[in-house]
Amino acid sequence: MMAMMLIQLPGCRSGVKSVPKDLFDRENLVAWCIVPFDAAERTPEQRAGMLEELGITRLAYDYRDRHLASFEEEIRTLKEHGIRLQAVWLWVEPQGEGLLNTANETVLEILERTGTHTELWVSFPAWVFGGTGEENLETAIGAVKEVLRRAEEIGCTVALYNHGDWFGEPENQVRIIETIGSDHLKMVYNFHHGHNHMDRFGELFPLMLPHLSAVNINGMSSGGPKIITLGDGEKELQMLRVLRASGYDGPLGIIGHTEGEDIRVVLERNLKGLEKLKQSL
Repeated sequence: MMAMMLIQLPGCRSGVKSVPKDLFDRENLVAWCIVPFDAAERTPEQRAGMLEELGITRLAYDYRDRHLASFEEEIRTLKEHGIRLQAVWLWVEPQGEGLLNTANETVLEILERTGTHTELWVSFPAWVFGGTGEENLETAIGAVKEVLRRAEEIGCTVALYNHGDWFGEPENQVRIIETIGSDHLKMVYNFHHGHNHMDRFGELFPLMLPHLSAVNINGMSSGGPKIITLGDGEKELQMLRVLRASGYDGPLGIIGHTEGEDIRVVLERNLKGLEKLKQSL
């Protein structure tokens, strides 16, 4: 068990937040995939209010280009509600000669202008890595170094996000991280992009553990589907036992990655499922 401590978190109205006593406590959960997947299309104020009511004090911000017009408002509103901006999604799909596209540049500009120091969850489309393993490694190192350089300039860190394909393989991400060798470069592992890792998750997790900044959890079953409510899958209990036994004590993402639903309903369903799983851990 982690001891109860008091720490200062930026942007909290009370000024003080408690570190959770257990990995699966509500205070350790991060809402993820709740902006573009919300059928209710909440405003930043409505979203922050919903998280506050659910007792979730952290948000990892994902978006579609249309949401960036209200990103600065989102940052301000989260601070007002005492919710930590745990991370921001950065899908790096090069356009033209530059590595970072217009949306990437907009995100970085807003983070810099607002003085927001957070983590960038970075991934790339599969076509960026179309060579041999060593060629892909060289490409990835160059691209990640550039993203990391830009992040460090504005006081942010980077975590590699497993979104499938070559870049999403844990062994490849660990090689990238260890080759670059920066304390500001980590990885975030997503259950819902790791279905092909389920049978060897117990072997892979110790490899990832020294580099992990977050783990996003999901119901997991052999053969899918990709998104399953926590507690309704066949494999997530076993995977969560691996997390607990490893000593991992970082944040856990609760995802809202469904189409056509009110995101509050999705979050509540997953929170209920997690409570059920906790009884068997």
